[in-house]
Amino acid sequence: MQYKDYYKIMELARDASQDEIKRAYRKLARKYHPDVSKEADAEAKFKELGEAYEVLKDPEKRAAYNQLGENWKSGQDFRPPPNWDEGFEFKGGGFTGGDAGDFSDFFEQLFGGAEGFRSAGTGHRHHGEHLRGQDSHAKIHIDLEDSYHGATRNISLSAPEMNAQGQVQVKHRSLNVKIPKGIKPGQHIKLAEQGNPGLGNGQAGDLFLEIAFNTHPLYRVAESDVYLDLPVTPWEAALGAKIKVPTPEGHVDLKIPPNSRQGGKLRLAGRGLPTRTPGDFFVVLQVVLPPANTEQAKAVYQNMQQVLDFNPRLSMGG
Repeated sequence: MQYKDYYKIMELARDASQDEIKRAYRKLARKYHPDVSKEADAEAKFKELGEAYEVLKDPEKRAAYNQLGENWKSGQDFRPPPNWDEGFEFKGGGFTGGDAGDFSDFFEQLFGGAEGFRSAGTGHRHHGEHLRGQDSHAKIHIDLEDSYHGATRNISLSAPEMNAQGQVQVKHRSLNVKIPKGIKPGQHIKLAEQGNPGLGNGQAGDLFLEIAFNTHPLYRVAESDVYLDLPVTPWEAALGAKIKVPTPEGHVDLKIPPNSRQGGKLRLAGRGLPTRTPGDFFVVLQVVLPPANTEQAKAVYQNMQQVLDFNPRLSMGG
């Protein structure tokens, strides 16, 4: 996937004001509009311009894009940094420049999965002569263990704001957030009146925190179930064994049945995420072969070859 330098596409400096962005778009849109332009690749350039304007005209998308930094070059192979959008507050202005499906993979990777970037914000609500503030959204990452036990975490949030020169700046704040036991990725924590301030004496909006899990060195999560890839020796898989296995709630003794196979799953019922209906904990067996790196080890393998007379490719006619 190629990096898109939206400032270069719009022939702008990174500190351009929002008015300068609008003027640049109008100028370049006239230049590259396919119905009137005589420029080579006018249609492609017009489409690329529309995508750049979709991001830079929106202070939230622009501030999020700016977080990627200035060291990328147009066309450079790009993968978003891990958790690049964590703690970034947005109201969600929706798309106004056409169908987002017409935009590049780069745009989709950054903004396509963010609920607030894809749908219109809540907006102000009338309460007499006052206006309720807009709700805001942010994604935060927690540890798997936080869901098992519950926790209180201090989180840092960032939100864009306009300065007097019409340039986008980022303000920061910190909040203590209670992580409820049993929360799953994709669920939200609602913090009442922690969104955008109201107008007049209007009530502040709410803040919705979308939960994601940090990558864990041992476990992976699917819905409420938790999976562990467990290395076992060939003799443990073949003969059976009793093995001490780590889980987020501590080690358990697990019985490996004889004649277990690579990829076999063993279920520990109810030991997944402690949701209202608890998930399960699955141990996925990974048979690891000892290396034949000594004469003694080679002799063991040669003896197995002679004694077992085993051909795993018989069903393939081999």
